[in-house]
Amino acid sequence: MLRLASHSFGVSAGGLRILVDTGIGNGKQRANPAWHGLRTGYLDRLAEAGFAPESVDLVVLTHLHTDHVGWNTRMDGGTWVPTFPHARYLTSRVEREFWAGCAMDEPRRQMFRDSVLPVEDAGQLDLVDVPADGTEVAPGVRLVPTPGHTPGHVAVRLDSGGQTALITGDCVHHPVQVPRPDITSCADVDPALAESTRRDLLTSLAGTGTLVLGTHFPPPTAGQVVVDDEGLRWVPIGS
Repeated sequence: MLRLASHSFGVSAGGLRILVDTGIGNGKQRANPAWHGLRTGYLDRLAEAGFAPESVDLVVLTHLHTDHVGWNTRMDGGTWVPTFPHARYLTSRVEREFWAGCAMDEPRRQMFRDSVLPVEDAGQLDLVDVPADGTEVAPGVRLVPTPGHTPGHVAVRLDSGGQTALITGDCVHHPVQVPRPDITSCADVDPALAESTRRDLLTSLAGTGTLVLGTHFPPPTAGQVVVDDEGLRWVPIGS
């Protein structure tokens, strides 16, 4: 069994405060007992990091799975409302349209009711067309199409001062997949495409010095992909 974490990433770029994915959320009715009715200090930790909800300008959603959209909303007076009242929320058009046309089970419908539809109803959700070479949504912040886990899944590339970082989303769930991209997740909508996308992405990152930030990587969350005689290898920062 592999241990996973669940991360959000705060990014400052072009004078904007940007949040990439919003985790599981508090007080949500969930089928997974580990995610049900949580009471965490997520918002306090965000504020301590300089990302108080009222200060966030942009929320980028790599995809619309339960553990990536939970803090999209919070309960206020018995109603789910956007947690980040002044932010635009972004997801790929392909992603939103896939789920709109998908026969969802009740747990997923519940997630949409409490964490996606309130943002749409508030007029804060923007759907982004993401071409093969990606699209820039803020200075130095680029959405990169990485389909397979879900049809409209994106990774997020960050460029600043001649350095590059990449937030994986669920294209890569765990460092074990760096040398073994054939290891898939039971949550992949299209496992074969997910493997192909993951293999291509990791190969493109190998030896480039790109700082890779794994959305579900347990600490240390950041590292680099290198290549040696045995193939691709994960090197955590600080090792």
